[in-house]
Amino acid sequence: MLGNLDNEVIFKKAFTNKIVFKAFVRDVLGIEVEIDKIETEKKFEPKIGYVDFELDIFAETVDKRICIEIQRVEYDHHFDRFLHYFLMLIAEQQKSSKEYNIQQTVYVIVVLTAPYKISEKNGKPILDEVLLLKLNPQTLQGEVRDLYGHQFVCLNPNHPNKETPKQIRDWLDLIYQSIHSPERPVLNTQNEGIRKAVELISFENLTPEERTEAKNKEAAKIVLTKERMAEKVEIAKNLLQSPLSSKDIAKYTGLTIEQIETLRNV
Repeated sequence: MLGNLDNEVIFKKAFTNKIVFKAFVRDVLGIEVEIDKIETEKKFEPKIGYVDFELDIFAETVDKRICIEIQRVEYDHHFDRFLHYFLMLIAEQQKSSKEYNIQQTVYVIVVLTAPYKISEKNGKPILDEVLLLKLNPQTLQGEVRDLYGHQFVCLNPNHPNKETPKQIRDWLDLIYQSIHSPERPVLNTQNEGIRKAVELISFENLTPEERTEAKNKEAAKIVLTKERMAEKVEIAKNLLQSPLSSKDIAKYTGLTIEQIETLRNV
């Protein structure tokens, strides 16, 4: 039986292992890396920008040319937060006003373990398994000029796509099945990284301390989820006094139209 990769304790145990980390980066980004150490709860001093942000898992390559951050998210966020992390990792390299060169290439990988609840500006729901953002200029003819190489990758196994490359599919299967089919997962253990991750998060290989901490994280998540729902309901109730439609209120609060209609009829 596998530990749940939706749990912060389990996720960090797997992805702070160098074998797992390097294989994951290789399969998702297509690059081989040599890393010195992997940090968790990474913060920068002095702070960058106006937000005191913290990175779940952070590592730099031995030659200091590539820094990689993996951010696990078990509930939906707007992409503004991810974009902020991405850009701040680039901005952090600006040590003084006289130095505008960026020495390191920045990669951010975000793993979402819940279906998206956000839409494009035109209202079309986002249902993509893999999303990519690359910071490179291009000509009017669409020719890309490879100046920076910085990349942001967002993975969400809840929206499977048959076009997703096999090497990425293997990791998405690991994440999804650890959550939804932990007792009978069907995984590609021929991949050394997957095999090592399975070993690390197998329930029998979790220490009593890790099991306790994981349970505490789950309990805290339940409380946090209830608090967020209560906040959304309160905001929706206030918006019901306005001329906004149920669809608009659902968009602003993250509640479903059905939930809004139920509140409207109370």
